[in-house]
Amino acid sequence: MEDDWQTIETVVLMARGALARRDGADAAPTDYLVRMFGVQKAVAARYETDLGPKMRAVLEGYAAGINLYAADHPDRVNPLALPVSAQDVVAGFVFRAPFFYGLERVLKDLSQDDPEQTAFNDAIRTALHLKAGAHLGSNAMAVAPGRSEDGHTRLMVNSHQPYTGPVAWYEAHLQSDEGWAANGALFPGSPVMLVGHNRDLGWAHTVNEPDLVDVYRLEVDDVDDPVRYRFDGEWRALERETAHLQVRLWGPFSWTFKKPLYRSVHGPVLKTPKGVFAIAFAGEGDVRAVEQWYRMNKAESLTGWMDAMAMMAVPSLNTVYADKAGNIAFVYNARIPDRAPGADYEGILPGNDPHLVWRGVRPFSEVPKIVNPQSGYLVSANSTPLRASDVADDLKESDFPPDLGIERHLTNRALRALALFGKDTSISAEEFLRYKFDKTYAPGSNMSRFVRYISGRDFRDQPKLLEAQQLLLDWDGTAELESEGAALAILGSLKAVHSFEFKGWDMDPVEAFEETVDALHKHYGTVHVPWSKINKVYRGDQETSLGGGPDTLRAVYGGNSLAEDGTLHGMAGDSYIQLVDWDENGQVKAWAVHQFGSATLDERSPHYGDQLSLFAAERLRPVDQNMPSLASKASSRYRLPRR
Repeated sequence: MEDDWQTIETVVLMARGALARRDGADAAPTDYLVRMFGVQKAVAARYETDLGPKMRAVLEGYAAGINLYAADHPDRVNPLALPVSAQDVVAGFVFRAPFFYGLERVLKDLSQDDPEQTAFNDAIRTALHLKAGAHLGSNAMAVAPGRSEDGHTRLMVNSHQPYTGPVAWYEAHLQSDEGWAANGALFPGSPVMLVGHNRDLGWAHTVNEPDLVDVYRLEVDDVDDPVRYRFDGEWRALERETAHLQVRLWGPFSWTFKKPLYRSVHGPVLKTPKGVFAIAFAGEGDVRAVEQWYRMNKAESLTGWMDAMAMMAVPSLNTVYADKAGNIAFVYNARIPDRAPGADYEGILPGNDPHLVWRGVRPFSEVPKIVNPQSGYLVSANSTPLRASDVADDLKESDFPPDLGIERHLTNRALRALALFGKDTSISAEEFLRYKFDKTYAPGSNMSRFVRYISGRDFRDQPKLLEAQQLLLDWDGTAELESEGAALAILGSLKAVHSFEFKGWDMDPVEAFEETVDALHKHYGTVHVPWSKINKVYRGDQETSLGGGPDTLRAVYGGNSLAEDGTLHGMAGDSYIQLVDWDENGQVKAWAVHQFGSATLDERSPHYGDQLSLFAAERLRPVDQNMPSLASKASSRYRLPRR
C-alpha cells in the first residue's frame, strides 16, 4: 500500500464505477462502462456463492490491510475510496479482465465517428495507462531438463506492461503459516500473484486475442429511446435502468448525471449513431478469476495447477508452465463460447436470431494445450498458437474450434525465440538469459518489411533521403545501443505499421521515412544517431539508455515520435522479469528485476528507482526465498489486530 497507494485508490474507485467523483468528467465514461457491464451487481450477487471461504478470508484480510494503511496515513488517502471492501477487490478483477483480449477494440470499432462513444475508449486507455505506442505484449519461455545443458528446468516470466498505472507490475513475496509461499508480480489491488512461482511450480502469461466477443445489431422500436427489440420473431422488452454518475465539477462541488442502461438477451447494449448493438463477451459476470489465480498460487503439481486452470475464470491469456518435476506446458487459455456453427462471427450478427445466442462455454478439455513436448522447449510471444515449439510438437489447426478466430501472425519476438531456442539443443543457463535479451529483428518482421520497401525506392534526386536509405541498407538489423540505423528503421516502421500483425501499411512508408529523416535532422543534424541517444528511460533524476526496442525480445516501447528533447521516453515493455530454475533435485532458485523498484509512485522512497541501473544493464538479482531473511530486511511492518 505504501508503495503505490494512489494506484490502488484509482483501481478501487474505477471498480466501483465512482472514478469521476475524484477525477471529474474525463472519468465518467469509465464509470458508465462499469455500470453497463454490471460489475458491481455481479460481485454482489455471486461473492458469497461463487468464491470459497478461504478465498473470501484472503480477500477480507487484504481489504482490512488496505483500510489499516489508510487509517494510519489519512494525509495520503482520498476518503471517497474508504472503506475498501473485499468486493471492491473482486470487482477490480472483473472489470479489467476483458480488456486483455481486446474488448476495447470492439468498442472502438462500434464508436467510430461518435464523440461520446470514442470518449469511452479514451477513458479506458487513460484509466489503465494504455498509452499510444505501448503494446500489451509479453514473452514466456520454458525449457525442460532434456533441452538444458545441465538438466535443469527453467521458466522465463516476462510480461510487457506499462511502467505505471493499474496494470503495471508490482513485485511481491508472499508466505503464510498455512504453507502459501509464492514470489512474483501482481497488479495494484491484487491479493495474489498473477505471474511467478512457488517452491514446486511457476507460470507466465502472454496476451492472446481469440475471438471472445460477438456483436449483434438490434432492431428496436425507437432508435433514440429504445424500449423493445426484435428477437425470435417477437418484440421483447429491453432491460432498462438508469446509471447515476456523480461527477466532480470543481473543488467540493459535484453533479449527478443520469444515463440510461440497456440490456438484451445477448448482453449489454450500446446505442450509437450507427445503430443499436448488443455485446456478448467472455467472462461477463464471472467473479472467480481471483480464486483461479489463488489456486494456481497454491498448486503443488501439474495436475493441481491444471485443475485450477480448468476453472476457466480467467477468460484469456496464453500461459506457459514449468515445475520441479521437469514438466513444461503451454495453454492457449480461452473461455471459448459454445456457438452455433455456420455464422460469420467475425462480423456483426443479426440480434433477432435465437440460434446465435451463446449456448455456454466449451469445456477445458477442448482448450488447446501442449504438455511436455518432445522438443523440450516452449515459447509464447503474442503470436499464432500454431507455433510454440518445434513443428512436430506444435498444435494443429484441427485443435481449435473454427469460430475461435485465433491469431495467424508471428511477431518478431516469436520469430527470434523460435529460431534461438529451436536451433540450440543444449541450452545453458547463460544462453537462456541471453536469448531473452535478444535485440535482433528477423527477416520476416515488420521492421525488415519496412526496410525492404524503402530500399527499393529511388531517391537519387533527394540527397538527404538517399543518405538515409544507404544507412538502412547498412543497418545491422538490431536495436543494440551502438546501432546507428536502429532509430531510422524503428521510428519509420512504427509510423508505417501500428500493430504486431501486418494488415497493410497504416501510413505510406515513404512518408513515414521522410518524417523520420526530418525529425532526426531537426534534433541531431544527421540520421547517423546511435540508438543509445534515442532510446531512454527517465526516473526521478535518473536518465538511462536502454538497448532493445519495440517487438524485440528485449522489449522497450516509447512511441513512434521523438519528444521535444529528441528522445523516446520508455513507458512500457520489459518491466518485471523473473527467471526460475529447478535443479535436478527439484530445488528452486530465482532471479528477478523490476524496471524501477518497489516504490512505484513515492519519489521520496529509496526504492523509487533503485533497480533501474540493473534493469538497464540487463542483469537480474537473486530472489531471496527465505522468509526470515526477508523479514530481517524489512523497513516497515503492519499487523492487523486480531478479531
